[in-house]
Amino acid sequence: MFLSELTSFFKNMGWANRITLMRIGAVLPILALIHFPSVWTCWAAMFLFLAAAITDFLDGYIARREKQVTNFGKFLDPLADKLLICSILIEMVGLRWVPAWVVIIVIMRELAVTGLRAVAADKGIVIAADWYGKWKTVMQIVALVPLLIHFPLLGIPFHLLGSIFLYVALLLTIFSGANYFYVFYRDWRSNLSETPS
Repeated sequence: MFLSELTSFFKNMGWANRITLMRIGAVLPILALIHFPSVWTCWAAMFLFLAAAITDFLDGYIARREKQVTNFGKFLDPLADKLLICSILIEMVGLRWVPAWVVIIVIMRELAVTGLRAVAADKGIVIAADWYGKWKTVMQIVALVPLLIHFPLLGIPFHLLGSIFLYVALLLTIFSGANYFYVFYRDWRSNLSETPS
């Protein structure tokens, strides 16, 4: 009964949401591959991650083109991004590939912005995704590609390159998070000033 309802639900949703769900489905295979790190498993994890990251741009394009933008999709898409990136970073902490404090800041920012959006929505304020947040996500993806490869190849220090990109992504993570709070404060003050006393 449950399985048939789940199958029906999947069939009735648009392709954009299906692709987003496939991105979430890629998380566990990627974690399994890097949990037993070798040259082959790391490269396989990188290609799978890259394919999943590309779907982040693909599902949005399809949703807009096919006019399939839904509230479920608006909820699912950022959730898929956070699950994909944060889960890989947490696994990398366990492997001692990235510092724990960096990942803590990234996750704290994501939780804080998610909570802020909920508070803003309650006050009738819409905090849309801005370019800083989008560039943050792009830089996190750029950092994770060489970090997943990990092992040097042809003299290229992939792990070092990934670490450098990760610190750049961290700066964008902090800045974009602070900017969301600034936008909320600005719009909240603006709403207060427009409210008749």
